[in-house]
Amino acid sequence: MQFVGSTACANCHAAQSEAWRGSQHARAMQDASEQTVHGDFGDASFRHAGITSRFFRRDGRYFVRTDGEDGKLADFEIKYTFGIEPLQQYLIELPRGRLQALGIAWDTARKRWFHLYPGERIGHRDELHWTSRQQNWNFMCADCHSIDVRKNYDAATDAFRTTWTEISVGCEACHGPGSAHLEWARERGADSAKGLTVALDERRGARWAIDAKSGSAVRSLPRGSVREIEVCAQCHSRRAQIAEGYQAGRPFLDYYVPSLLTEPLYHADGQQRDEVYTWGSFLQSRMHAQGVTCSDCHEPHGGKLRAASPDAVCLTCHAADRFAASTHHLHAADSKGASCVACHMPATTYMVVDPRRDHSFRVPRPDLTATLGTPNACNGCHADKSPQWAAQRIEAAHGKARKGLQKFAEALDAGRRNHPAAEGMLATLAADPAAPGIARATALRELSQHVSREAYAVIEAGARSADGLVRMAVPDAVAGYPPEARVRIAAPLLEDPVRAVRMAAGLALADVPDAMLSAPQRAARAAAVEEYAAAQRASAERPESRLNLGLLAQRQGSPAEAEKHYRDAIALAPDFAPAYVNLADLLRAQGREEEGERILRAGLARAPRSAELHHALGLLHVRRQRYDAALAALGEAARLAPENTRYQYVYAVALHDRGKPRESLKILEAALRRNPVNRDVLVALAQYQAALGRRPEALAHARKLVELAPEDQGLRQLLSQFEQGGVR
Repeated sequence: MQFVGSTACANCHAAQSEAWRGSQHARAMQDASEQTVHGDFGDASFRHAGITSRFFRRDGRYFVRTDGEDGKLADFEIKYTFGIEPLQQYLIELPRGRLQALGIAWDTARKRWFHLYPGERIGHRDELHWTSRQQNWNFMCADCHSIDVRKNYDAATDAFRTTWTEISVGCEACHGPGSAHLEWARERGADSAKGLTVALDERRGARWAIDAKSGSAVRSLPRGSVREIEVCAQCHSRRAQIAEGYQAGRPFLDYYVPSLLTEPLYHADGQQRDEVYTWGSFLQSRMHAQGVTCSDCHEPHGGKLRAASPDAVCLTCHAADRFAASTHHLHAADSKGASCVACHMPATTYMVVDPRRDHSFRVPRPDLTATLGTPNACNGCHADKSPQWAAQRIEAAHGKARKGLQKFAEALDAGRRNHPAAEGMLATLAADPAAPGIARATALRELSQHVSREAYAVIEAGARSADGLVRMAVPDAVAGYPPEARVRIAAPLLEDPVRAVRMAAGLALADVPDAMLSAPQRAARAAAVEEYAAAQRASAERPESRLNLGLLAQRQGSPAEAEKHYRDAIALAPDFAPAYVNLADLLRAQGREEEGERILRAGLARAPRSAELHHALGLLHVRRQRYDAALAALGEAARLAPENTRYQYVYAVALHDRGKPRESLKILEAALRRNPVNRDVLVALAQYQAALGRRPEALAHARKLVELAPEDQGLRQLLSQFEQGGVR
């Protein structure tokens, strides 16, 4: 099948084509011209962080004079427009085929230039500068803004020859290549699929009728697939691309690995935090569980809502007399608080001017704000009130049981914070068939930090899940187990129908001795590992991919190859700290510790504020018994990353071991204020305070541990020892 372009569809689908031409999809990317450029290029100036940029026209073309890769002012031609509302960005072509998104954008509502990082000084060496890899269109943007994109990256020259078949998001982005459909239309043959790669017909024959008892609509037929949702997910999800050539109708997980509900993308309860583009939120929702598809609410061709307002869309499926009443929303009619979306789809503003609504459709949970610190819609408006006040108002009106579908916040928060009861909570969530699959998958991945018989049983059950996201997380979850245990769970996944699952299984088994696998399993592993390696090579313009190839080579017992990949990552991105850390670790394993130290110091010369590099250097000093230098490096890592509890804990242990117990306690107490449930910090505090003779404080921390994890016999034994005065 071949792509034919959206103009070929207009003759037979005039109404849909007309709606599409006015959509944001149709204007996702365009050649810069009088008709497409909305910014002020009439010799307008914009000053940010000491740089004055000027926007002007010359010979009918559009230019900006701004700081380039070397930090010097130069004139750059605007090659393409990118997006349309509420902001328009501009793409500039740099050497080696790179298209870069300018950091200054046009506010189409306020008619002004603005910087995408207004509170920061983004110099030309910063990874967020418009000339950097983080603003590279070829990798970051192209796959969603154009059709049939081929990056054509050449690792040898670090250059792109990127191509597309349609510059913007047209018909074939959602319906697949159109050549066979055109042939069918001419011949009117017997093909029931009409030459299309996918039938977006999940809504056909189904209707929504409001149930009198609940006041909410029920689908007349169960949704039989997620075809339409996966077509949308190609662009409306936070994901990594693992293969080029996606076409509508093909399995999403064969081409993309989506992000799970992890930090810093999502809050612990699953609310959007960073830009996550809707899909991961929607998977958490009751709407998704009940069979709603994207086009139930959004008209797909024009991109408009299917009703006059967001609230009107909600009330097509939720009875107005029940849900648009003050008894439900607790606000005066027509006030902001009476809006469905204000409470159930709170917006977060990204890119300075672009508010995007959370599509998890959750019940507001101010009670979780009080206990976990997650945001809630109530206090988003009532900022002068406490979360406890809001929780009490909701409970008084709706009772204690109104908690919503998303009941996984405590478990995911426990995993993030190293809660003493985290393993049990995560295992319960991972095994819960009523929980959204994306939450179960996240719990499984978090279980990788907990190696036990109980966790293993839950992971083993996850390998049999019908949900590809859950199966995808299983190999990561079992990565810390002995080879025999990994083989038992991950080997069957080597032949999973989903590429993302196979790749994860191949990586988990890459270091397993051949003798532990059957001949068919060895062949399946080789194929899965090659799929993983191919995915990394397909993004070889990224240092992360070079790093991943190094890690794979190291697992496979090829240290020379691993070293090459790590050094390639550093050459590609000299400020990429993980490559320095992994290379130094590899050199240490080969008895080349001094060379590893030089590598870490070289990394710090390029990235002096990298807590990861300071921490790694501190551990190296410990191994070489340079304890004063170790304390300085570990302390700097802790200072640079105060939110990283592990860095605080390691620094505190080092202080204690060097005879500075009181300084150690100060670090631990500060860490505990930021993370009051961290097991390692609480245990260390209890032990160190006991050693100083502070028995009441030690007992308090030991009792807190048991209170947090009453089933943990090890913690009960620790408490008993403190109560008997046996730990000093």
